[in-house]
Amino acid sequence: MLGDLCAFAQLLCSLNHTCRSEPFHTAFVSSATEMPLLLRFLGTSASRPTVERGVSAIALEREGETLLFDCGEGTQRQMMRYGVSFSLNDIFFSHFHADHFLGLPGLLRTMALQGRTDPMHLWGPTGASRILKQAASLGAERPTFALEVHELDPGAAVKRGDYAIVATSALHRGPTALTYAVVEEERRGRFNPERARELGIPEGPLWGRIHKGETITLDDGRSVPPSALVGPTRSGRRIVITGDTRPCEATVEISRHADLLVHEATFTEEEAARARETGHSTAREAALVAQHAGVRRLVLTHLSARYTRDTTELEREAREIFPATVVARDGMEIDVPYADDPAAIDQAAAEAGRT
Repeated sequence: MLGDLCAFAQLLCSLNHTCRSEPFHTAFVSSATEMPLLLRFLGTSASRPTVERGVSAIALEREGETLLFDCGEGTQRQMMRYGVSFSLNDIFFSHFHADHFLGLPGLLRTMALQGRTDPMHLWGPTGASRILKQAASLGAERPTFALEVHELDPGAAVKRGDYAIVATSALHRGPTALTYAVVEEERRGRFNPERARELGIPEGPLWGRIHKGETITLDDGRSVPPSALVGPTRSGRRIVITGDTRPCEATVEISRHADLLVHEATFTEEEAARARETGHSTAREAALVAQHAGVRRLVLTHLSARYTRDTTELEREAREIFPATVVARDGMEIDVPYADDPAAIDQAAAEAGRT
């Protein structure tokens, strides 16, 4: 095991000049209440669809908002099959190999037939504007709504209220490829209502003001600072979705202590040479990334067609390094609780104990 880690560390050093790491640091305290966060795997096959699996697409749902990551062939049907709303406003593309974006023309066509008028925002690495506009123009019809294409550099952050989608570089064949991290801001500390009552603070607006960080003055002249009633700030969640990539220092850095890492695992170690040749990762390499980054859970996706029915070897290989690993399948839902939620501890323990 030590030899494996040393070899992996050497690999990261060797990749340092080709795969930049530009970590994103949260600096704000969220004012939002705790929100459910769910990933739905719409396509988990690499390169081509199989009977059991569609090609790359993942939907992230957070408090009524849906983000789509990649849009492989047939994504719109997978969305209907697994109950993902077409009312989404953002699609993030990791790169522009065909199995990651060919589903876009059909999805836009269906949205137009449904009478959509809201703009659609398409995000991707350098080259996104040319490629995505060409894809959207296929066929005789044009979209009935505006398409806004945004090109992202590694290190860019798309800010959304109390969270951001952060891009970092991946290491894959061809033009620039990106990995995405959904990073929530810190949350307020827990408010202590029992202590507030003991101090004679009436329930109502004063509780809200002090929870927001304001020092209050009571009618009797006492001053009560937030530290008297509010605990330390709590971390938000971090979910990382790699797209296609070799093991990469940038992935390790953006994934530090992530609640969930979704990493491609196209091959087993038996095909390690093939993985290097094609710019992909083995299950074991993905597990080493997860271990090195200290993530809570790992999900493997983007599987070669040779593993479409039987993923036993992929899971065994990864779990020897990182026990809290599962292999994605089409239709799988992954709930991502907060790290301080007992459900997160129980879930990680259950997955780590699975044989």
